[in-house]
Amino acid sequence: MNAHPQMQSKMTPEEYLLFEKESETKHEFYNGEIFAMTGAKPDHNRIQSNFIWILKRQLVNSYCDVFPSDQRVKVNDQKYYYPDISVSCDDVKFDDSSLLNPIVIIEILSDSTELFDRNGKFRDYRSILSFKEYVLVSQYECFVERFRRNNDNTWNYREYNNFGQILKLESIKCELPLSEIYHRVNLLI
Repeated sequence: MNAHPQMQSKMTPEEYLLFEKESETKHEFYNGEIFAMTGAKPDHNRIQSNFIWILKRQLVNSYCDVFPSDQRVKVNDQKYYYPDISVSCDDVKFDDSSLLNPIVIIEILSDSTELFDRNGKFRDYRSILSFKEYVLVSQYECFVERFRRNNDNTWNYREYNNFGQILKLESIKCELPLSEIYHRVNLLI
């Protein structure tokens, strides 16, 4: 999804949540500003569908829920985002329809969102105590990056760039073959 700022004065979190309930378009909220989420390209949607299908298949007998990009995540009172995919397990918590305790967040990178997904959003997501793994996925080449939180609150990085590799999400005990993540995706590289 792409985010585009809306031209208007700043909103309070309460005004944003009321506005979002009535809106036909999703909006992210960042320090009083709202950003409309525009439609995604077909390959972005294929990657998202593939991820969700693989995760749901592997988590079918667990207490985990897999949410698509329509599920808003609350970082704090000033930041609400719509990640491409989020996973929460056991006691899934919501506040005003916003997910409070994601364990895994997956963002499919686009030209317009990549910088913010890598930096600002990742920094913000790290403040969520339940958050354990962050996955960034290229839609243009076979390239997936996984960041995993350690017990000492440091993060490990691992990249995957071969269709024969398997992305391991240790926090939810899932293994995702890159060949399935990129099934029917038209890669440029």
